[in-house]
Amino acid sequence: MAEAIRYNIEPRRIQFDGFPVARLLPRIGLNGVGPWLFFDHMGLHDFGAGQGLDVPPHPHINLATVTYLFEGEILHRDSIGNVQSITPGAINLMVAGAGIAHSERGPDALRQYSHSVHGLQLWHGLPEEHEETAASFHHYPVEDLPATTLNGVHIRLLIGEAFGLKSPVRTFTQTLYAEYHLCAGQSAAVPENVEELAVYAVDSKLKVDDDILAPRRLALLTEGNHQIHAENHTRAVFIGGQSLGKRYMWWNFVSSRKERIQKAMDDWKQGHFGAVYDDNGTPAPLPESDSYSLMSD
Repeated sequence: MAEAIRYNIEPRRIQFDGFPVARLLPRIGLNGVGPWLFFDHMGLHDFGAGQGLDVPPHPHINLATVTYLFEGEILHRDSIGNVQSITPGAINLMVAGAGIAHSERGPDALRQYSHSVHGLQLWHGLPEEHEETAASFHHYPVEDLPATTLNGVHIRLLIGEAFGLKSPVRTFTQTLYAEYHLCAGQSAAVPENVEELAVYAVDSKLKVDDDILAPRRLALLTEGNHQIHAENHTRAVFIGGQSLGKRYMWWNFVSSRKERIQKAMDDWKQGHFGAVYDDNGTPAPLPESDSYSLMSD
């Protein structure tokens, strides 16, 4: 049988002030998965009373961020006036477009108690004709996202079209994001008719046909009608869609044009992104270098 996994991606493990992140994308040599360019698995991390997540104001351009929590709560604030509590099961889409700044913090009420934060944050690029669209923020509560059961496997369609369902989340090109909940011994078919497709093993290892995918690994799949199988209870996340072609990335900036990233760097240093509403924290400084940059042609 032909191999199901084209690339098996091991995360780079990083810390943000003690908050652990497993970063699967970006990856040199792989121009994303469909439109998806960035994939962080956040936590699971336990905060003590008086503590909480603190990501200070920082900028983005020419992309959209998608935040999805398994556990905990994050308060989103941005430079166009949005304040939104992000809770488990909801999709929170921030379209950076021409430029936006935002912060992500643990809510004050949550900081009074010990609590955990666990979830995913992904970025996807925007087609060139939409890169400079007006910035916007969209919250989709858990009850608005469609779900189905296939062969006993519960599936939530977070973004895109699949399984005869359509998510209400705004898209700009073919974009897929789906979550499978598999019990021990269950199998399920992967989504069909997706240009590029990858699967992420959230909690426990998976089999993709006869190939093994270890937990917290992302696998770019070959074309074909593949099956995943769980030996233990686990979640699996599928991402994919239409490739956007070459994108450059530096720090929090993504664009099809190098010169646009340089302009964003200058704009951030000069304070042109605007202040994040109701956040008096010190904005993140522009780093002198970025070990995750993808700026080569």
